[in-house]
Amino acid sequence: MKINIIKAGILLITFCSCEAEFLDVMPETEVVFDNYFESEGDFDQAVTGVYAPLQDIYEQDWILTEMRSDNTYFTFDGANRGSKPIEDFATFIVENNNGNLENKWSENYIVIARANQILNTIDDVDFDQTVKDNLKGQTHFLRAFAYFDLVKNFGAVPLFLKPVPSYDETFKPQSSVSEIYDQIISDANAAADLLPTKADQDIGRATSGAAYTLLGDIFRTLELWTEAEAVLTSVTTMGYSLLPDYADIFKPSNENNNERIFEIEFLAGTSHSLQSSFLYSFLPVLSDPSVITGVSPASINNNGSFNVPTPDLIKAYEDPIKDERFAASIGFYSGPSPLVGVTYDQMPYIKKYLHPHARYNETDQNWPVYRYAEVLLTLAESLNEQGKSSEALPYLNQVRNRAGLDDTAILNQSELRDIILHERRIELAFENKRWNDLVRADIAVEVMNDFGAKVKADPEAYYYAPGNTPPSNSFELTADKLTYPIPISESRVNPEID
Repeated sequence: MKINIIKAGILLITFCSCEAEFLDVMPETEVVFDNYFESEGDFDQAVTGVYAPLQDIYEQDWILTEMRSDNTYFTFDGANRGSKPIEDFATFIVENNNGNLENKWSENYIVIARANQILNTIDDVDFDQTVKDNLKGQTHFLRAFAYFDLVKNFGAVPLFLKPVPSYDETFKPQSSVSEIYDQIISDANAAADLLPTKADQDIGRATSGAAYTLLGDIFRTLELWTEAEAVLTSVTTMGYSLLPDYADIFKPSNENNNERIFEIEFLAGTSHSLQSSFLYSFLPVLSDPSVITGVSPASINNNGSFNVPTPDLIKAYEDPIKDERFAASIGFYSGPSPLVGVTYDQMPYIKKYLHPHARYNETDQNWPVYRYAEVLLTLAESLNEQGKSSEALPYLNQVRNRAGLDDTAILNQSELRDIILHERRIELAFENKRWNDLVRADIAVEVMNDFGAKVKADPEAYYYAPGNTPPSNSFELTADKLTYPIPISESRVNPEID
């Protein structure tokens, strides 16, 4: 079943042959949208194509999110300064010409452009209404998902809701953040109304549960707690559940399980680039990574030693022995290193995504975007923020108990707020949630500048080889830097961008 949705990477339908640039002029020698859509099958393939850019986004999303937080850092490699653009996200010196930034922007707008073409055309073609509603629901979900990603990372962005028919019309000013959120909510509500449940949906495609979870995430971000409570409560009635064993959630053999609400699909072993490889970025740089992965033959993973669990996160576990999330999420390696001046001594790495696979740098590992555990924690937060602390505790404690921890009985709203935030940090570690949680809680500036002070005070504790230090202008975070600059590649061609 997984291969049905993963065909997105194979299709890249002819009419999307210029996907590298969202603002490309439609080619005159290719099949174009206006004469492509004639049947249900055409729209099914087109919707599959809307999912495709999510693979590129999530192969690198940890750079812009998790490594931006106090959860992870990197091992400094003085001999490979090609890694500096990635490091810049962790040290808060990102420039507007950063390629990872541009990829985040352009891939989301590819999702949006493809979604707009489908929604603009689908009602003009006659086929089964139930199928059509499903396809429309998925498309609304994906457009909402892409704009939510953009507004969280860039703030005000241009809002496109129709296909762009001419070059001149590709230039639009940014819409206000509130206007963008209004559209996101509208799309997510439409998706929730149109989509089937997980039991009635093809594996890998968005469901009504995913749409309601997205709405809960949006409402929480906007501090609309009553609305968040309502939609997330509905998710608890849809058949999702916590798996008994935390480590089982992330096994490729167990993907799309009852805890996973929405995930990005990858597939190894094809002649097309559909596999995931982020695992190898999370391992220490090794001349032979098979000493950890067991996969041979292998070569040096020069793209490794990123997203390294920080000493701060490791210390944050309440009880590393009792809490089974610790052993499932973090591994340690000791041994020689090909990095100059570095010998690994209990070097931590992300173990959550380390599972058997056949070939070096190619895995079937999906990326978990929304899990039922997050629904429970967000519902607990939404209740607590309304002063319903006693109602919040059962949801919080479900997550703690599954991990092997005792109940929390705290009813003080402020204390419980901190406990829920801490529980999110541990439960959702390395799932790209921590940075947005810090921003949303209005503590990102304080937390990350304090973290930076510790890195500067003791660089070796944060994976710098002796004699190396962070740049002098690192960790100078201010409130106006909580969103990223619009990529220069976009602002140069669009005179309407501020």
